[in-house]
Amino acid sequence: MVVFGLIALCTAYGEGALADWGALHLEQDLGASPGAAAVGYLCFALAMTIGRLSGTTLLERLGRTRTILAGGSIAAAGMLLGALAPCLWAALLGYAVTGLGLANLFPVAVERAGALAGPSGVATASTLGYGGMLLGPPAIGFMADWYSLPAALTSVAVLAAVATTIGFTTRHVRTD
Repeated sequence: MVVFGLIALCTAYGEGALADWGALHLEQDLGASPGAAAVGYLCFALAMTIGRLSGTTLLERLGRTRTILAGGSIAAAGMLLGALAPCLWAALLGYAVTGLGLANLFPVAVERAGALAGPSGVATASTLGYGGMLLGPPAIGFMADWYSLPAALTSVAVLAAVATTIGFTTRHVRTD
């Protein structure tokens, strides 16, 4: 159940990081106006909402493991684009792709932890997940201070890839 909590942590880290740092990256590094920078979070949140609303259909078609693998891979690619894009429009596309990729990782991780260990699994995975939301913004801030904000935001892509790897290694864990 802790391993599924780590997937939730990696996912929520990205959510927190984009909520707190995504617009600043667009404004500071890509020269976006404050209004255009705010659209960055809108792209992320709207894509995540669409992804979550279509999550049941996705789970029925792909299953839990493939949903984690696809979602983590898509989120990693999207965040690399969002963090390293040379222009605003590419970064906005990256944020939207990241939102689609991350959308179902947290719910699937918590569900799998609950199926494995019952209510204590849900509590453990959720606690770790929300810990990631608290950890992400200050971690990004420290890394941005040491390196740069675009470099710091690539940590979201790295953790999405970690979630994908964990999902792959736990593909044979039966939670049904």
